[in-house]
Amino acid sequence: MLLANPNATRQPYPEALKNIMNIANAQESREWLSHWTGLNRGATPLYALPDLAAELGVGQLRVKDESRRSALGSFKALGAPIALVRLILRRFPEQRFDVPALLAGEYRHALADFTVISATDGNHGRALAAAAQSVGCRCVIVLHANVSVEREQAIAAYGAKIVRISGNYDESVEEAAAQAYRNGWRVVSDTSYEGYEDIPRDVMQGYGTIAAEIIEAHAEGFTHVFLQGGVGGLAAGIASYLWELQGEQRPTFVVVEPEQADCLYQSALAGRAAKASGSVDSVMAGLACGETSPLAWKFLQPGVDFFMTIEDSDAVRAMGRLAAGSARDIPLEAGESAVAGLAALQRLAEAPSLAAEIGLNANSRVLLISTEGATAPGVYAELVGESAESVRTRQQRWTPGA
Repeated sequence: MLLANPNATRQPYPEALKNIMNIANAQESREWLSHWTGLNRGATPLYALPDLAAELGVGQLRVKDESRRSALGSFKALGAPIALVRLILRRFPEQRFDVPALLAGEYRHALADFTVISATDGNHGRALAAAAQSVGCRCVIVLHANVSVEREQAIAAYGAKIVRISGNYDESVEEAAAQAYRNGWRVVSDTSYEGYEDIPRDVMQGYGTIAAEIIEAHAEGFTHVFLQGGVGGLAAGIASYLWELQGEQRPTFVVVEPEQADCLYQSALAGRAAKASGSVDSVMAGLACGETSPLAWKFLQPGVDFFMTIEDSDAVRAMGRLAAGSARDIPLEAGESAVAGLAALQRLAEAPSLAAEIGLNANSRVLLISTEGATAPGVYAELVGESAESVRTRQQRWTPGA
């Protein structure tokens, strides 16, 4: 389903939003992240896929590949470390920690009794566990019933204590908050709730690195940007950066989420942060969220032009198309949640009236962000019919026109 947001605006980036998130703080976050050994050096690739663009009837199609961001395999490696660093600086102002030294673990003796906790669908928790291991504090991660064993093991590998619950993502968020209260721990979550906005803001601010790299690599800019839904953090982080930079000339933003985890779609209908209407369970595990982040909604309500829902089968089809590549399109390893934007584009290409409503045509320059690789390799192989390792091998051997 496609919904035009009645509250979207083309005005310059509002000062009220700039006071919460802005390019200056995003650039500071980016500079700090450059000192963390948990990230690969340099920007992630921005691939042009001309054959796929032709299939979809658009002029240009580029994909930002966040699977290459770090060994963590996802964009979440940008958010959790920044949130943890800023939390520690606020919590221990008297220590005057130097950020590069903090990320290098030089103050681990001072942080040995400091504990952070978070709920996760997988990627955020893994990034937080890795960052906590680097700085030397303790980390507890709450996982709900639908998080795969593969993802649990990947998080535990960074030394985090794992707590399993039988409920869904939103119930794991509640459990993390309850344990933090009982034990005097600090929640480092990527979703906000009443009285809890500073840390989710810092997480979203870290995602500005992606937008900065995109602008540096493609100065021409884009007419349309498709962004994953979830609680809204990634979409708010990217859209706010491009909105502040480009003002009234910003791209058309389309946010995409699973039809059964449609909290942002429902928020657009209600005109306020709302809950999903479905079961939430989705193959797109990173987007299987039932409640919109109220903080993210402050940016999405005025800044996103369209909200769209897709089916799980759409995501599986999109994963296969990126993995396959073509004569002019490099094969790409993209996980279940990474392909939401492409899945939406494929659906729109099959419905010309909806594509026209969004303004997609042969002159459109479209940006997609592939947010993760095969963070659950077994699930990936089952859905695509090929292992992620095989796709990466074909990618390494690929040459245009071959």
